[in-house]
Amino acid sequence: MKIGIVVPFSWSFWGGVPEHADHQARALRGLGHDALIVMGHDPPGRLTKMLHPRIGRHERPPEYVIPVGRSVIVPANGSLSNIVLTPRSMFRMERVLERERFDVVHVHEPMAPILSTYALARAKCPIVSTSHSSGETLRWYPIAHAAWGFLAERIDHRIAVSERAREAAARYLGEPVEILPNGVVIPEDAHPADRLQHVVFIGRHEPRKGLPVLLEAWPEIARRTGARLRVVGADPLSVRWLLRRQGVSGEQVDILGSISEDALTEELLRAKLLVAPSVGRESFGMVLTRAFGCATPVVASDIEGYRDVAGPENGMLVPPGDPRALVDAVVALLEDEPRRLALGEAGRRLARERYGWERIASRLLEIYGGLLDGVGEARAAA
Repeated sequence: MKIGIVVPFSWSFWGGVPEHADHQARALRGLGHDALIVMGHDPPGRLTKMLHPRIGRHERPPEYVIPVGRSVIVPANGSLSNIVLTPRSMFRMERVLERERFDVVHVHEPMAPILSTYALARAKCPIVSTSHSSGETLRWYPIAHAAWGFLAERIDHRIAVSERAREAAARYLGEPVEILPNGVVIPEDAHPADRLQHVVFIGRHEPRKGLPVLLEAWPEIARRTGARLRVVGADPLSVRWLLRRQGVSGEQVDILGSISEDALTEELLRAKLLVAPSVGRESFGMVLTRAFGCATPVVASDIEGYRDVAGPENGMLVPPGDPRALVDAVVALLEDEPRRLALGEAGRRLARERYGWERIASRLLEIYGGLLDGVGEARAAA
């Protein structure tokens, strides 16, 4: 089966949707199918530096990624997304669709311009969509629905990664919408014991990710536990500026910036905890399931999206935006090794049972196969 996976964002700037699509393609290819990703790419050079202050991965994408245009920064969902909006990308997308002749096209964030909506309009095969975000926090969703919402009629099977995303998809794309969660990398060998006194934060420096809350809490956590904070994903210069602005010493804070997937896995395998202090606007706790796959328990904000993934059996939930509650929860887990070990083991079991990519890819193949069987039956009846 030949599957085209369309992502409206840029490969060069890592995020939840590009990561999901990348693992989706690799899982499908691992099961013997030809899966290709069609998305943006921002090659190294002065133009990319001028358009994108954030450091990305600008090397050429792997062979299963087909780049079709540069991206620009667009505010969305409390974040700065790197989305492809160049008109030339539509012509490139057209050539890709004509050349590759996909059996199925799987479109992520189907109402996002330009690549996703163009794929809905032009694909000549069954179309599957996956919605990742919550409509309440995406102000452009109603505008997109009014402008090109009619394209939703071309979707043959609708998927959402969480209940919140399902509610938004149902409102703007129609029913039914199946919930199929984000998959997660699960190392072959992971155990919560024998860890360094490290606490990991993963996320960009955006208000909704709650890094200022964590940095406010950190001096007390470090004083009481001697732990080191490992900040992954956020721009190092922005984090240093934030530390200075909040008057926080960076003595026990390691700012790692953007790192490779393998390096991130190693960070989680060495750390005792992941802390996710987001203050809202999370449709799915992808960083939490990433930690669970590495047998790393979590301390996370008690918000929708995280609450659907984490609970007392694999971590601790605290009120969002509350540094004191964050201090108490992190210190409590770092000082209670038997409980930390039990939570880490439970998280890994959950990741293997529910979020493994092999399971999710198998379900996707069932969906694709059913749509293709329907096409075959329709042609036979014609």
